[in-house]
Amino acid sequence: QVQLVESGGGLVQARGSMRLSCVVSGRTFSDQAMGWFRQAPGKEREFVATISASGHVTAYADSVKGRFTISRDSTKNTVYLQMNSLKAEDGAVYYCAAARVMTIRRDAGDYAYWGQGTQVTVSS
Repeated sequence: QVQLVESGGGLVQARGSMRLSCVVSGRTFSDQAMGWFRQAPGKEREFVATISASGHVTAYADSVKGRFTISRDSTKNTVYLQMNSLKAEDGAVYYCAAARVMTIRRDAGDYAYWGQGTQVTVSS
């Protein structure tokens, strides 16, 4: 049974920072690319960031590029999303996901496993 558990969400002021974590269990962590997605009320789930299985390749949505950083620690089976210079429009439920492949993926359909999500609220 593969499980992804996110943490680190909460309330933060605009221009502040926050780090999300996602711990993966039940699967070989180093064999899969990982991603972060988000969904705001009334909107569709959207891609935020992805990292390859090796950790050497990353990609970001244009809306977060230069502000967010995705990383992974294989010793802890954990993927992180460091979010800086947060804006009100970054507020959403953030989901961690594990892909079926080792290379980066932007499409939610390429991800086989999902966490329950963690709420991020940005106050302006």
